[in-house]
Amino acid sequence: MPVTIIDDQTDRQIRRREFDLTANGRTVPGVLWSPAESRDGAPLVCLGHGASGDRHQQPLPWLATRLVTEHGWFALSIDGPVHGRRMVPPGGRESFWPEWKRPGTVEDMLADWSAALDWAQSQPDVGAGPVGYWGLSMGTIYGAPLVGAEPRIEAAVLGLMGIVGPDHYVPAVEAAAAAITCPVLFLMQLEDELFNREQCLALFDALASDDKRLHANPGLHPEVPVEELHHSIAFLVDHLEGAGTDRAATFQVSE
Repeated sequence: MPVTIIDDQTDRQIRRREFDLTANGRTVPGVLWSPAESRDGAPLVCLGHGASGDRHQQPLPWLATRLVTEHGWFALSIDGPVHGRRMVPPGGRESFWPEWKRPGTVEDMLADWSAALDWAQSQPDVGAGPVGYWGLSMGTIYGAPLVGAEPRIEAAVLGLMGIVGPDHYVPAVEAAAAAITCPVLFLMQLEDELFNREQCLALFDALASDDKRLHANPGLHPEVPVEELHHSIAFLVDHLEGAGTDRAATFQVSE
């Protein structure tokens, strides 16, 4: 697949490659963060942004920086279908809502993510180590189907999203949830103004994983506590490079 490197810089031990990948008849802009000195078998985390941003929307660069500098991992992000370098005016959520209604949008983004992951793992410094996923809101709208369909993904952080959406989307996300068997950390906001509690809980309940946990916090859609970002990194580290958490009950708390 043709790839154009737009920029390749190393700063403070973080190498950042901005690229345009041509696949499936589309140009897919993305960024690959990596340590200046890589190690064999290091994991890679795909980072999905929200509908109001692009591949550099916070907290994605913050997460990527921590994964690279503290753990020697790789991080990969691509622009959404009408975002960033492929923005459709006026941009942000105003452009996303009609795109979400378009049949085929999920399949297109899955193909874009798969192509970007193929390219990243083909780089000599990256290789085919374990893969994780982190994405909230629109990062789950497309991320849940990706995690359900992509066998390389071994652990995922999802949330700020429920079983809701256009007619073509609801059965797609239900099928995706039924196919997700990897460990999942699911985040939700109790006063979310975009996706309510019932919708979010329905998606969490539908996940087929035996290893899933729900973190719910007070606040509106964008008010995820920083604490949860730390939790999500620890969760991914535990499952992609650690022994995994023992989920068995240690004792019976009541009869």
